[in-house]
Amino acid sequence: MASLLPTLPLYVEYIGGSKQQIGTVMGSFAIGLLLFRPKLGKMADKQSRKIVLLIGLIVATITPLGYLFVKSIPLLMVLRAFHGISVAAFTTGYFALVADLAPADKRGEIIGYMSLINPLGLAIGPTLGGYLQAAVGYPILFLVASELALAALLCAVHVNHTHEQVPQNSSESSQFWQILISPRVRIPTFIMLIVGLVFGTLSTFVPLYIRETGVDLNPGLFYTAAAISSFSTRMVTGKASDRWGRGLFVTIALVFYGVSMIMLWKADSTSSFLFAAVVEGAGVGTLVPMVSTMMADRSHPEERGRTFAMCITGFDLGIALAGPLLGLVAEELGYANLFLYASGLSFLGMIVFLTQSNKDLISSIRFALGKAEDAYALKR
Repeated sequence: MASLLPTLPLYVEYIGGSKQQIGTVMGSFAIGLLLFRPKLGKMADKQSRKIVLLIGLIVATITPLGYLFVKSIPLLMVLRAFHGISVAAFTTGYFALVADLAPADKRGEIIGYMSLINPLGLAIGPTLGGYLQAAVGYPILFLVASELALAALLCAVHVNHTHEQVPQNSSESSQFWQILISPRVRIPTFIMLIVGLVFGTLSTFVPLYIRETGVDLNPGLFYTAAAISSFSTRMVTGKASDRWGRGLFVTIALVFYGVSMIMLWKADSTSSFLFAAVVEGAGVGTLVPMVSTMMADRSHPEERGRTFAMCITGFDLGIALAGPLLGLVAEELGYANLFLYASGLSFLGMIVFLTQSNKDLISSIRFALGKAEDAYALKR
């Protein structure tokens, strides 16, 4: 799916979409995430992580074929929403599975390593998609994306894992709203909402912004640079968080995000775009494994799928809102100022995490700076 990332906004524009419509179509992806992730989290807990993985990969195989035939904005919105189910299912099942397998004292390290699949795909996919679109057009690009998802599906069929079944009433946070509003989940979910807004802005508007500036840069290379940086960061931060705590690295990640958006605001050359991508990649490469690990620290095995799903729902909602809401900013003030707004959102998230991430202000600041343990983490 990463191979479609830089080309879909251009495809929507190619068939006649406005800036606002581009944002709406790209944001529709999160509708499938929002509607189905809670159900998929529950399925992962009560039935099987593997079933949820397979659902995600089946949808990822089918959807690119739909792009071959869809030419209208409303139908593209529906197709993008369906496509969102693929990420909702795969990420929920995958991270719950990895958390099941990882020893508690090495959880950050293991999740950091296993999360390398995402930047690896983003390192190859966007550049491949950009070159394929330029060389052979959209139809072949969509066919290749479908075939890659099919290959992943054939591999996932051989996954053999059964997580330990624990009585569902053993935890007080077994229901959707109990999980979502609980202190251990509420603030991480808000942070993921903020990051989802920023990430949605990047995935939707960077290709168009690069073209508007006249910089001679394949948009796929921006995402590739970010992915390489993300990959490199994940190699070290997961293990480091087992020693220094998750909070410090969440704070660092939010700083990276804010700085990268300021750099994009001022970007006017190939090097400045790529440097911003490297900083953003370090941010996402730190944040996503850290929040995932923090949710594993704070949840019982029988609720792990739902806890993770609820937290990542914040990210999904941010992506859903980024296109249509920040598309209005782009229409009124241009793409450059859009990224200035995104930097403000990143620093807002950092302030909230510094002051609200634990049981009181002092413990929150200490946790966010790596000076105290997570008060919400379950005893190992």
